[in-house]
Amino acid sequence: MLSNIGSAKVNTKAGHIKKACLFVMKLSLLFAAATMVFISSCNNPPKIISGIFAPVEANEGPCPQALVLWDVSRKVEISKPENFSNVGFTGEILNVSSFCTYVGDAPIVANLEINFAFGRGPAADGMVEDYPYFIAVTRKDKAVISKETFPLQVKFRNKEEIVYVTEKFKSITIPRKQQNTSGVNFEILVGFELTEDELEFARSGKRFRVPAGSHPE
Repeated sequence: MLSNIGSAKVNTKAGHIKKACLFVMKLSLLFAAATMVFISSCNNPPKIISGIFAPVEANEGPCPQALVLWDVSRKVEISKPENFSNVGFTGEILNVSSFCTYVGDAPIVANLEINFAFGRGPAADGMVEDYPYFIAVTRKDKAVISKETFPLQVKFRNKEEIVYVTEKFKSITIPRKQQNTSGVNFEILVGFELTEDELEFARSGKRFRVPAGSHPE
């Protein structure tokens, strides 16, 4: 199971969205325990656990790559005909970053930061929109080990506003079969959960959208 966590304390309420230059960290879907939980068996799926990320020794090898899947990196709500007046809500995953630690035969423990931008087109209905996204851990170029979807609700204060949101995950734990299994064998993938129409538009390569993909000056 994957869960958002905070650095020092747990907050089970959905995060709020702040305007423009403010980055918002939403802490949600939390499962806290009195002690940290670690995964020692390769047969167990990866989990995100509570705890403070504090590497103290050199890693056994490189970290897993954290990547945004191209065809689900943006969400564009648009109806036919495809023109600007029919653009609704839009979203884009700007980038992801991750660091990790693992020593001996311990599992890989990685953190993850995801930066989003959200826009609102002429056809957008209302001032609130849901943007569910997923995080998946895979064996590199092979099977998905674990995948979970997270809700993300964005509130717009005005029709032209671009909202920037940062989601942070403190501990993603990936079991290793043996000590010489390094992070290069795994990938952490991120993307939006899209409808069939949204996925078709994204895969078409069309870039007709409300500009919601750059940070404010």
